[in-house]
Amino acid sequence: MADSQPAVINFDLKIKKYFNDLKGSKLLPKRLVHENDVGLEFLRKVEKNGNKVYDDNKVIGVAIIGLGRIGFIHLEKLLSHRNVNILYCVEADKRKANFVECRYNLASVRFLTPDEEHVIYEDPNVDAVFVCTPTEMHEKSVIKALEAKKAVFCEKPLATCYEGMKKCYSLAKKHNLPIFCAFNRRFDPSFRQIKERVASGEIGKIHVIKTCSRDSPLPSMDYIKTSGGIFHDCGVHDIDLVCWILNEFPISVCTQAHSFIPEIAALNDFDTVSITMKFPSGAIAIIDLSRLAVYGYDQRLEVFGSNGMLCSNGVTPTAVVHHSGTGATNVPICYSFASRYSEAYNLEVEHFIDCVQNEKETEIKDYQTLAVKKIATYCEESARKHTFIDIPKHAFEAEL
Repeated sequence: MADSQPAVINFDLKIKKYFNDLKGSKLLPKRLVHENDVGLEFLRKVEKNGNKVYDDNKVIGVAIIGLGRIGFIHLEKLLSHRNVNILYCVEADKRKANFVECRYNLASVRFLTPDEEHVIYEDPNVDAVFVCTPTEMHEKSVIKALEAKKAVFCEKPLATCYEGMKKCYSLAKKHNLPIFCAFNRRFDPSFRQIKERVASGEIGKIHVIKTCSRDSPLPSMDYIKTSGGIFHDCGVHDIDLVCWILNEFPISVCTQAHSFIPEIAALNDFDTVSITMKFPSGAIAIIDLSRLAVYGYDQRLEVFGSNGMLCSNGVTPTAVVHHSGTGATNVPICYSFASRYSEAYNLEVEHFIDCVQNEKETEIKDYQTLAVKKIATYCEESARKHTFIDIPKHAFEAEL
């Protein structure tokens, strides 16, 4: 093989989806892969019998706290991961726990009640804890896991307040442990490609970035009551996505909000929000949020620059189009977040397990999630006070 060509390595593991196949990674004949294939960059290469092979045999012991809708999603992703051994599930609802145990044939998994949660922190075989409980319960479990020297994967937010989040990050830093705040949209292949192409300068200087996030179906009122409100539950995803793509934080925000659904208005919350943010570079961000879109889970991203525009529009479960004498009809967009971001959930779990295996920092940094928390608070303040807010110049300086 010519020196200019990439080396080729035997790939004896189960064929899997590449981390970012949008870059054109290809599987070669006879189960061979290019050494520089970005799809396998997260696997360590080791020498075995004189050959360089990918080593992914280190098994991570995992405990899952909470088997609600997001806990159920992560359970399924972890069950399919070749390097994960689920040791415990903590769930208050015994009927739900029994259902999960039977459906997935989890005879080897020990199911615990919240009163027995201490067992997972005392077990040295548990390497990582997935915190999938309601928002107000996150901080307590995160702190306990970190104090027990366990890596932590936690649904956003790590805590309900800014100081609680700082405490979690400080403890992780003290014990040199991975802590992952799950802003899953960063791992969506389409959004990720847009981020990379913006960073490469493909569309020049960014002028405007727009996101649209409309829920389907309408979350239950019980969920909304404990969610922290639309800004800290829904809005943080879009705020994080925008700041991540632009690689900067805003200098001002202006928000309009309204409650069209009486039950949400009764909670002193909003169901419809428009956020405008301006950044130091001059870029303007526009975020459109809604708690309910009757036509499906509407997720869109548009980035407009001096040399063009990049867009990701609504994703459909299939690409089938019906053509007839009256026109053409597409299938509806994905019904909910679980189907729309299925691959993103896969990839964020892959990333976290890689960080635990190889003792690496997670891609989502402490200063980023802390800044997003502050920005969401400024946005809510703008909506409630009906005012434009200039963000203090040093608001996002690292405090850890």
